[in-house]
Amino acid sequence: MPRVVNAVATKKRRKRLLKRARGYFGNKSRLFRYAREEVRRADAFAYRDRKRKKTSMRQLWIIRINAACRGLGVAYCRFIDAINKLGIRLDRRALSELAIQDLQAFETIVNRAKALLG
Repeated sequence: MPRVVNAVATKKRRKRLLKRARGYFGNKSRLFRYAREEVRRADAFAYRDRKRKKTSMRQLWIIRINAACRGLGVAYCRFIDAINKLGIRLDRRALSELAIQDLQAFETIVNRAKALLG
């Protein structure tokens, strides 16, 4: 009885992995052995960076809010404290968008916060 091999499935699996490795430098895009490791690393980095993206976006929003607040004469930390005490429930993303798109509305919120601060 002949030995059973599954060459069709193996070839398909390898081609699928090499397709994912297109554009990689050198042998990593051409040879299965090296492409497999590189695709695995790429997947690990992609997973990690999907998590990091959330952190970096929040940092960007805070930087934008801080810049807009300082332009209107109040520090970010005091501004956030004041709007929390006022019960203004806007998240940092919304505040950042207001600071960019609708400066007049953002200025109104900052002025209410400044009135509370004294």
